[in-house]
Amino acid sequence: MTSTSPSTPHSFQVDLRGLVDLLSHHLYSSPRVYVRELLQNAVDAITARHALDPTAEIRIRLSAAGGRVTIEDSGIGLTADEAHSLLATIGRSSKRAGGGSDLNEQGLEATRQEFLGQFGIGLLACFVVARQIRVVTRSARDPHAAPVEWLATDDGSYTVRELPHEARPEPGTTVVLEARPGAAEWAVPAKVEELARDYGSLLPYEITFDDGEGGEPRPVTDRPAVWDRPFPTPDARRVALAGHCAQLFGFTPLDSIDLDLPVAGVRGVAYVLPEPTSPAHRAGHRVHLKGMLLTERADNLLPDWAFFVRAVLDTDTLRPTASRENLYDDETLAAVREALGSRVRGWLAELAASDPDRLAAFLQVHHLGVKSMARHDSELLGLMLPWLPFETSDGSMSLQEFAAAHTDIHFTRTVEEFRQIAPIAAAHGLGVINAGYTYDADLLALLPAVRPELKVTELDAGAVTERLDPVPTAAELALAPFLATARTRLEPQSCDVVLRAFQPVAVPALYLDDRQARQERDRTAALETADSLWSGILGALRGSAPRARLVLNHNNPLIRRIAALSDEALTGTAVESLYGQALLMSQRPLRPADSTLLNRAFLGLLEWATHSTDDRDAQEDQK
Repeated sequence: MTSTSPSTPHSFQVDLRGLVDLLSHHLYSSPRVYVRELLQNAVDAITARHALDPTAEIRIRLSAAGGRVTIEDSGIGLTADEAHSLLATIGRSSKRAGGGSDLNEQGLEATRQEFLGQFGIGLLACFVVARQIRVVTRSARDPHAAPVEWLATDDGSYTVRELPHEARPEPGTTVVLEARPGAAEWAVPAKVEELARDYGSLLPYEITFDDGEGGEPRPVTDRPAVWDRPFPTPDARRVALAGHCAQLFGFTPLDSIDLDLPVAGVRGVAYVLPEPTSPAHRAGHRVHLKGMLLTERADNLLPDWAFFVRAVLDTDTLRPTASRENLYDDETLAAVREALGSRVRGWLAELAASDPDRLAAFLQVHHLGVKSMARHDSELLGLMLPWLPFETSDGSMSLQEFAAAHTDIHFTRTVEEFRQIAPIAAAHGLGVINAGYTYDADLLALLPAVRPELKVTELDAGAVTERLDPVPTAAELALAPFLATARTRLEPQSCDVVLRAFQPVAVPALYLDDRQARQERDRTAALETADSLWSGILGALRGSAPRARLVLNHNNPLIRRIAALSDEALTGTAVESLYGQALLMSQRPLRPADSTLLNRAFLGLLEWATHSTDDRDAQEDQK
């Protein structure tokens, strides 16, 4: 049996320069967080002091001058041993269980949930901007303890020494940061004050800032939060919230929505964007944790469908990530997200029930995004679908208004098709909706699920033709030769010719087709260019799908004059011209065969016109 010598335990060594690089480039998004760390430690020290002595003075003063940043608090303070074990040790915090017998004896551990800091990184994070950190502290737990100086530099070394009592007569801590080369911009007084206000405006204790120019210290905190302040009237509150939104987010909101969840420890407000935004855009919400700004880019706070708001709130229940720059996505956040979504839904429902004008103003801006999300959210669909605006043959209106006039609803899949058919449909009482815009066809397909009494079908050529007035039988029989010539001429285009009387009279011809007809034309075009294998396959797919229709308007004088032409060739050219003009009016893409037909018809009419002119000139010469 082989004996082994006992192993010697060793401690991990920490490269402080490597740690600073880790903090500044990987854990934290910006050096600006050093101000948050200073405020966080000061607020936690005050919280601990109050747990020990509720009558103790509250004082947090931040200042910046000459490349140095100083923060002083009247908090719990540290002893020499605590300075060794807490300020220079990664992962240890006075806020942790077992962090010191005095804490437990005084019951401070019971207040741990009140602390902002939870990860024990502490002042070392300030080395992202500091060359040197000096801490002068005196413990409130031991009235006989001397003040202590903890002095650390960014090379990884630190010293601890006791100071005379007069160096700090009262308990508390003063921290002085000296900016390192390349980071001086972060110690400029205006920058420090800006960051302090950004991070600490909602902190529970009064904080002041001194720029070192001899003026009065300015308050950093601004409590209570604007959404918690009393106002004389609802209008006054609305104006104050609008001003807060403009200052915070840079826009004046359409409206504001209270986000009050007392059970979840959440208070705040959501501001409705005044301009359209993509539902795919991940909104950045501002979240404060116990008053301290955690992030201004929280993208998991609200449901995806609530893309049209920007929220700001304070919470004491949600968990931060290790960097304290976002929210940890756990079950608690999921429950809060659902509850906040219910608040936004409630706002929409209230508008729908009591303030349709404000709802219309909201939908005028955000209808496209709401349509996008309503396709996948049945509750939002049921709530918003009756109010969403659509382009219809009766004008722009909500589905609720349109359904009151039409129980049979037709829709077109392209904007071009709708614009061609809308005037005729309106004149003949046919209810048509333009579903050529994004999401509209999907929503119309879901409409019967919300309103079962409505019938929604895609518009086809047959439905339109049936609504148009038929021509008297005698008149149609008299025009049979003309119709036969027209049908023969358009047979290569897979287009039938129908004679009807419709309004408006100014429209000579209407080109109608539906999806099946378009598919059949595409199949035919593919068949013409396919090899023998694909020709057989495509030929086998030939069906009895309806063909496109050119509907000639018997009320139109031009149609009557063309029908009365005795020259069959000229009649055919005129019919091709009507076909081409109807195609152009429908704004459909032209196939090569259609372009060829248009050119031929145009040149044919030019030739006929010039020949007619030559004939008239010859007759004049003979006279």
